[in-house]
Amino acid sequence: MSYTVNCVVTRTSELGECPVWSVREQALYWTDILGRQLHRLDPATGAVTSLTLPEDLGCYGLRRDGGFIVALRSGIYLLDEQGVLGKKLADNPGGVENSRFNDGRVDPWGRFWAGTIWQPRDRNGGVLMRVDEHLNAQVMADDVMVSNGLAFSPDRAWAYHSDTPNHVLYRYPLDANGQPGPRQLVRHFERGSGGRPDGGAFDSEGCYWSAQFDGGRILRLAPDGTQLDEIRVPTRWPTMVAFGGPGLRTLYITSSRENRSAEELAAWPLSGCVFSVQVGVAGCPEPLFLG
Repeated sequence: MSYTVNCVVTRTSELGECPVWSVREQALYWTDILGRQLHRLDPATGAVTSLTLPEDLGCYGLRRDGGFIVALRSGIYLLDEQGVLGKKLADNPGGVENSRFNDGRVDPWGRFWAGTIWQPRDRNGGVLMRVDEHLNAQVMADDVMVSNGLAFSPDRAWAYHSDTPNHVLYRYPLDANGQPGPRQLVRHFERGSGGRPDGGAFDSEGCYWSAQFDGGRILRLAPDGTQLDEIRVPTRWPTMVAFGGPGLRTLYITSSRENRSAEELAAWPLSGCVFSVQVGVAGCPEPLFLG
């Protein structure tokens, strides 16, 4: 299938991540982790508004009762619509010197999951945490260097999870209550020019879309990891995807320009922008945090 990729936000992020479509608002949210901002795009007008946070903002979820749950470097907090931090729900289990929160999202049961990265990159020191609807937090998985790619299959049977520098995509079976079982390997991505598995999302047919960081492409994968389709994007460093727009058939793509040289940015001047592309399959509505 042939795709046309459009740049919908030319205002660049240092490390754009975690796009989330609000069905209620018909708007796209995303974070600039290193810029410490939570952005919002109104596609109807093109207007972008932003909230500034006091720390690196790894990921967040939209709350049923308004506002957000956010994973900052130091821990997980509630945040109101004006950007005022509320109750702290959990500390960063890796400590702020060597770790920060990264990719995450709300699961189909209305609980918030957030993963960490181990910044020294000398061991698999990252974890995956969950905050339930009662605001209780616990570590659900570990043994990753950079927690990424978290997404839940539409049948609620699987949680997918990638480790970007280790080039692997995993999955966990989920029981009826969303409790994960033992980790399984879905795919090990070959090292080279194809990229590394970053953020991802499921479509309504149960296929997983994976942003290939340093590969300049988005892959659509079957449940077993087999490649079904590919979208080339005008940056080498796409970070995550989200389905939005009418009928959830617009794929939004965030990207990074972190640590890129002047020569690289000259070759890829749209790095850090937000892109969109119309796809032939609908996504799934993003759940709201019930806490």
